[in-house]
Amino acid sequence: MPNVTDIKTGLSAEAARQRQQSEGWNELPSSRPRSVLGIAWAVVREPMLILLIACSSIYLLLGSREDAFILLGSVFVVMGLNLVQEHKSERTLEALRDLSSPRALVLRDGQRQRVAGREVVRGDIIFLAEGDRVPADAILFDSQSMSVDESLLSGESVPVRKHASSVTAAEMADAVGNPGGDDLPFLFSGTLVVQGKGQAQVVAIAEQTVLGRIGRALFATKEEPGRVQQETAHAVKVVAWASISVVVFLAVWYAVTRGSWLNGLLAGLTLAMALLPAELPLILTIFLGMGAWRIAKKRVLTRRLSAIEMLGAATVLCVDKTGTLTQNRMALAQIMVDGAVHVFQDAASEKPENFSETFHETLEFAMLASHRDPFDPMEKSIQQTGGSALANTEHIHHGWTLVEEYPLSAELLAMSRVWQSPNRAQFVIAAKGAPEAVIDLCHLNAERVADISAQVDQLAQQGLRVLAVARASFQPPDLPAIQHDFEFRFLGLIGLADPLRPSVHDAVGQCQAAGIRIIMITGDYPATALSIARQSGLQAADAVITGGELDAMDDIELQQRLLHVNIFCRVMPQQKLRLVAALKYAGEIVAMTGDGVNDAAALKAAHIGIAMGGRGTDVARESAALVLLDDDFSSIVAAVRLGRRIFDNIRKAVVFVVAAHIPIAGMSLLPVMLGWPLILLPIHIVFFELMIDPTCSVAFEAEAEESNVMQRPPRSSTARIFERRILMNGVRQGMVLLALLLALHQLAQYAGFDTEQSRAIVFTAMIVGDIGLIFINRSWTQPLRSALVLPNPALWGIVTGALVILFLSLFVPALRTLFHFGALSSGQVVLTALAVAATLGVLSSLRLFR
Repeated sequence: MPNVTDIKTGLSAEAARQRQQSEGWNELPSSRPRSVLGIAWAVVREPMLILLIACSSIYLLLGSREDAFILLGSVFVVMGLNLVQEHKSERTLEALRDLSSPRALVLRDGQRQRVAGREVVRGDIIFLAEGDRVPADAILFDSQSMSVDESLLSGESVPVRKHASSVTAAEMADAVGNPGGDDLPFLFSGTLVVQGKGQAQVVAIAEQTVLGRIGRALFATKEEPGRVQQETAHAVKVVAWASISVVVFLAVWYAVTRGSWLNGLLAGLTLAMALLPAELPLILTIFLGMGAWRIAKKRVLTRRLSAIEMLGAATVLCVDKTGTLTQNRMALAQIMVDGAVHVFQDAASEKPENFSETFHETLEFAMLASHRDPFDPMEKSIQQTGGSALANTEHIHHGWTLVEEYPLSAELLAMSRVWQSPNRAQFVIAAKGAPEAVIDLCHLNAERVADISAQVDQLAQQGLRVLAVARASFQPPDLPAIQHDFEFRFLGLIGLADPLRPSVHDAVGQCQAAGIRIIMITGDYPATALSIARQSGLQAADAVITGGELDAMDDIELQQRLLHVNIFCRVMPQQKLRLVAALKYAGEIVAMTGDGVNDAAALKAAHIGIAMGGRGTDVARESAALVLLDDDFSSIVAAVRLGRRIFDNIRKAVVFVVAAHIPIAGMSLLPVMLGWPLILLPIHIVFFELMIDPTCSVAFEAEAEESNVMQRPPRSSTARIFERRILMNGVRQGMVLLALLLALHQLAQYAGFDTEQSRAIVFTAMIVGDIGLIFINRSWTQPLRSALVLPNPALWGIVTGALVILFLSLFVPALRTLFHFGALSSGQVVLTALAVAATLGVLSSLRLFR
């Protein structure tokens, strides 16, 4: 990549056009969404839809058009539900593309031109000033006091100084991938100039930039479906294949014993629908969708539904310090003058009466050494704090005029600003900068230097960014050429920090009480990270691994160290990915929070990526599964609580579904085997599958969490929805209800009811039995009498709706004919319902049954 651009004239328009044609635009490709036809094809292949279509076709052959049209209608209902849920495409890289394409000021044909960032090409000369976003990776060859915020890539909240250099493009290529660090000439796409100005030559665009490499990693990282989704899909497939042999056997049995192959096939397909738990995927969608709605009320946006239930199993939460635990802004934390310390509780609203005169001069001259309307976050904090703490005092410098500025340089890491008093009688010089530089300016003796150095160490050990402040006076007319020619007097030290979010300590405590391990992964320095870790209450906040140490470890050593270390510092984006992968390999369920572009790939790779919505970048939000809209870390606790509640309630719904399917399957199979008239027809099966069972299952979604939900450890990473004890609970309940239905059918036959009347009685008992199963499974820790009064407004609406449907199907002649029911009196219906309710009520007291 030769460096051939003339820095005085820049590229020609023709050369820029040719490079655009050969190398492409300065933007990143976006992912391709799944087509509607692809989604529709996946839906049509679902086993339940195939069965419904087959049954409706047979009804058409038998001449029963009403039954056929009802079944076909249910096909379109199911397809519509699935299409709505599935038609969501990912736009992860769109935000990256927008971020990497700001407006840029370039030099073309000797003239400065403002062009779209996507039109910048390799070799362009770009001009940058305070507030500009860097459009591409570049080498700085001319600069004035330039500082750049690279937190988006490095994770460091403090801007880094930039120093012009004449390095070659090849040297730039070697340095790419290591943002952060002061006095380097390298600029990186997407970062923000917070101070000064400069000129640079572009050496990498689009996917060749550091930002682009993150985008490629993000594009290559595949999302993993949720475990519950995988398990549910597997269960449905297993049951579907296992039922084939039973269905074939039943169809042949019916045809041989009764002489009708077409009706035998219909009976077999009816049994297949009864056996297939097709409502499980729908239940899962409803539970997770409603969970997303509930958590949205707590200011958490759900971008991928599977993340909600996964949170309930999360064992590790990887936390990005900057912008997650902290507020991603520099705030004045302490002032130290001759060993005396003032600690700011709320620097932005410090009261003058609470601020001692001892510290007035140090704060005043820190303000004078800063811009009046700064862009730099440290200077902004100094001005805000000073404006509040020194309000209505003589230390506010109204009417003073700035006449000269001595900028920060690589040789002297301090800056001085010269102010003239309103009467123009004298100059006052304010200096601030690195403590060693200001000490040098003040020409202090060894004893005084040792004393100040000890104070600097005291502040630095607290994770503070320390600056020293000094003052000097000068008489007109001629100012010296360098800062060293002033006679400075040392005033004091100021310590700045990226403050902890107020809710973090409590949220971390709740997570740890719930058995969730917190791991901090940051690009910042170890001292700062350790300080924040201690403030937030992280466990084992005394051991740390740096990015350099991480690179030196092999995978085996990393697995061993991961057992005992919770703080990782100076970590680069690819290292975050490695840590997430190592934790996943160790069997952990990994959640990760973050807000910067540097977090995006790891957010997507984690089981649950959680982005900050307020201060976070669009890239992080698009990559994450959850977004905290108000950046409140405590919202994670609410999300974990909800995730655990959802998993518990899904299990309750699974028990109900299993229990409800057994009597449906039994009443489809046994009449054929025993030579009875068919009791349940396809229309009844579809009715239970698409209306009664899913609707009743929704009642469990609204159930509140158990009282100990946040005091128990995360469920095992191998825990399954369909565990043996869960399934057996449903089997026992279903067998009891099946036995009850068979008994009622036989009593009806014994009492002289015809087939259609017996069918109506069985149908009534099944609906009442389903309602009873809901109450039995509302809580597995409380008795039935308590479950009857637990708050759940949705439940009573569902119960009422189910009873209304039952009433209409029994007593409206047209519907009764459609359902092939015989007429029953209201007394017979009430007696049937009471018999079922009483039997289930008595049996629910048995622990084996519950």
